[in-house]
Amino acid sequence: MKTTVAFLGLGAMGYPMACNLQKAGFTTLVWNRTFDKASAHATECGTSAADLKNAAAAEIIFSCLPTSSEVAEVVEKLLPNLEAGGVWVDCTSGDPAQSRQIAARLAGEGVDFLDAPVSGGTNGAQKGSLTIMVGGSKESFERALPALRALGKKIVHVGPVGAGHALKAVNNTLLAVNLWAAGEGLAALVKQGVDPRLALEVINASSGRSNASENLIPERVVTRAWPNTFKLGLLTKDVGIGMKVLDGADLAAPLLRLTYEVYQIAKREIGSDADHAEALKLIERWAGAEIS
Repeated sequence: MKTTVAFLGLGAMGYPMACNLQKAGFTTLVWNRTFDKASAHATECGTSAADLKNAAAAEIIFSCLPTSSEVAEVVEKLLPNLEAGGVWVDCTSGDPAQSRQIAARLAGEGVDFLDAPVSGGTNGAQKGSLTIMVGGSKESFERALPALRALGKKIVHVGPVGAGHALKAVNNTLLAVNLWAAGEGLAALVKQGVDPRLALEVINASSGRSNASENLIPERVVTRAWPNTFKLGLLTKDVGIGMKVLDGADLAAPLLRLTYEVYQIAKREIGSDADHAEALKLIERWAGAEIS
């Protein structure tokens, strides 16, 4: 018999991820706060639009929502209808402490919880080539692994509940550091008369390269295209979770904490709904130079 899965949250990442589950042979129920979007998904991908009560009967429930607070709200709505023995897989870029609270709440109903945030952007979600970092029990990880393989290529069990979300927060904090640092360096080079395209050509063949210099800045900043695939507000939220991880480890980490401060400023000045790479518009404004 085919495993029945439910996917809750059809945003920029969740929409293609749910499609890939259906393509991989899983009977896939989809739910979204805007039900019309679930209906459209069913038409496009062959899934079945469902309400929360029906979604609760799935053997594996995936969630991909903006924050852990929304996940907790949905969990509370589903609790009366959840069946013992299920696994809840949360792909939200969430908060480790809240994840542990959600896991304890679900455990009371006999449901295991995995925090399984993803990396790879909308392109990776569409291709099913995401990197997935998973926290939770090894047994639940093994049960969910066949479904996770429909979503990603690199799938790693990284520790107990909360470990996946902690790792994702630190990963995205490093993304923020690399993006901002490359932006500052390129703005300085532009003011020295260096073409940023040539600068990137050299940097990307040298030790200063990063995903920001290889992909984000050439594709979004230099071109002025700014495709909105990951909002600045969400990156700033993730870096804020990274700060909680640092607090829990009792680390000073001045560079990472300063990064959070500058992204708070960028979010205020550029806007939460802008693409995350648009944070560099603030660097350009301060420098009086455009990286293009």
